[in-house]
Amino acid sequence: MLSLERLNGLTTRQGIEENKTHFWSNEPSTLLRQAEVSVADFTVGSALDIYTSTILPLLECARYEIFFVTCFWARSVSLKKLCSTLVKISDRAHSQSTGTPKLRVRLCFSSRSLTQKLFHTSSPTGYIYPPSSWLSLGLPPPEDLKGLDLQVKSLFILPFSVMHSKFVIIDRQRVFLPSCNLSWESWFECCLPLTGPIVNSFVRFWQDTWGRNDLANLPIPPLLYQASSTMTIHTAVFLPSPHHRNPQFRLLPFSSFAPPPPTPLNSLLLCLFSRARASIVLLTPNLTSPPVISALLEALSRGVNVTIITNRRMMILEQLITSGTITEICVWKLRRRYNKMSCPRLLSNHFEDLENGVDARNISPLQIGYWRPTVAYKKMHIKCSTIDDRVVVLGSGNMDRASWYTSQELGVAIEGEEVAKGVWKAIEGNFEEGISRSVDWL
Repeated sequence: MLSLERLNGLTTRQGIEENKTHFWSNEPSTLLRQAEVSVADFTVGSALDIYTSTILPLLECARYEIFFVTCFWARSVSLKKLCSTLVKISDRAHSQSTGTPKLRVRLCFSSRSLTQKLFHTSSPTGYIYPPSSWLSLGLPPPEDLKGLDLQVKSLFILPFSVMHSKFVIIDRQRVFLPSCNLSWESWFECCLPLTGPIVNSFVRFWQDTWGRNDLANLPIPPLLYQASSTMTIHTAVFLPSPHHRNPQFRLLPFSSFAPPPPTPLNSLLLCLFSRARASIVLLTPNLTSPPVISALLEALSRGVNVTIITNRRMMILEQLITSGTITEICVWKLRRRYNKMSCPRLLSNHFEDLENGVDARNISPLQIGYWRPTVAYKKMHIKCSTIDDRVVVLGSGNMDRASWYTSQELGVAIEGEEVAKGVWKAIEGNFEEGISRSVDWL
């Protein structure tokens, strides 16, 4: 089901133009990689849960290098935990022999505050924070981090080009793909650890985005972790989606939406939606992307069951600025179009629908639910697409207009029924009262 042919959007004239400056344009095989996955290591919880139980303990095992990339950087308990880990790593490295190179740590983020974004340089090399400013970021003073070769960088390009991807690479051998930022929100999140050849694609992506002229040669270290007995090898597709300065808004009423940039992430998702046979299940913080809504309606008309879980009243100002609408309006429009498509028709209209390829008798159920806030999780921030219980797509990309048109995103598609079902089982198992009672179904 997963192959380079599923990325046929990259071979069109627009796709070639879109991707010509990126490493996968000349080497498309770098997108199709094997990935070692253990569903048992897939974690869900709050950002603090994920950092303290999954990511930070592995950071302490790093021997040579850490690439830490997040979108939103904020003072929080998670940041304090990261700082404690950095000091601990620095102390360990500093106590070693003087001939040992310092452990390289690169902290990368895109958004810190409105002021930071308004006055941020638009240079693709970003802004490197001098050690004298680390305290203002909530980091320890430089004298506490003498054992590290530390660099802190931010990258944001006006008006809307936030670097939304989130990942952590340790010694170029293991990568974590969390949905969460380094911040204070009490949201329902997830994190997928990966090893194997796909890690090389993450390193290349980091180098192209954050580490121009900053990728040092490392010795090849031994594995630093005990692989889970449930680790399995799967076909995976590495799915970058570069940022775009032009949001392609169409201001005229009743005009059709602009085609989304044919990035690997956008192209594969649209292909998976168009080729789904039985089911599509989406967990997304917001739903404002016109191409996604149209693709879901088309899938419903073919008899594919569609389930969507999203949020009410989440980051409304950001939605209005980047999309010109909000999730609740788009959900209302989606349901209205679905009801119009599936309601009983007069005979003449029925024949007209058949000519257009839509048979109301074959239209499948559409389930849409809003996350019900709990004490532990005020919102749901997981971005997960499951197709036919065979392919799962995880990463930073939402099903909103910002992710599809302007933000830089990063995802991974993994083929394997045990992974797809295992991820969903782990997510569903953490709904406090079961999925039927933790979601307000429409």
